[in-house]
Amino acid sequence: MKIQRLAFVLLGAIAACTAGAEQVGEVDTVFKLIGPDHKIVVEAYDDPQVTGVTCYVSRAKTGGVKGAFGLAEDKAEASIACRQVGPVSFTEPIRKRDEIFSERQSIMFKRLRVVRMVDAKRNTLVYLSYSDRLVEGSPQNSVTAVPVDRATPIPVK
Repeated sequence: MKIQRLAFVLLGAIAACTAGAEQVGEVDTVFKLIGPDHKIVVEAYDDPQVTGVTCYVSRAKTGGVKGAFGLAEDKAEASIACRQVGPVSFTEPIRKRDEIFSERQSIMFKRLRVVRMVDAKRNTLVYLSYSDRLVEGSPQNSVTAVPVDRATPIPVK
């Protein structure tokens, strides 16, 4: 009974990790005879506090048997491109620096994170993607920026 409960909790945690992501597409990079192929996935994330901005993140996803069961550790490389996809508006004042989403890349220790920063001088939203671990993170990162019309000043807390 305890094992079933633990499995249910783990599956729920894995499902919660991908909440908010909408997969746009994927390409296979390595054929695996058993289990899914290694691939690159592209996912769209809408900024939860900025209406009209969507971030597209591409990242490696490990396949094979371990990948099929969610036990594989995905690589730290990721790329991000955020774009204005509609009129930009703010649901509330935003922090100067805020993590807007994160997703597990291994069952326990590694996360892909996206942080939004405000460049008030240029009225621009800057998005940074990087990977970290419990013990040691990765210096690999990607950055993108979304300029906001001067008629819509960014409200900062």
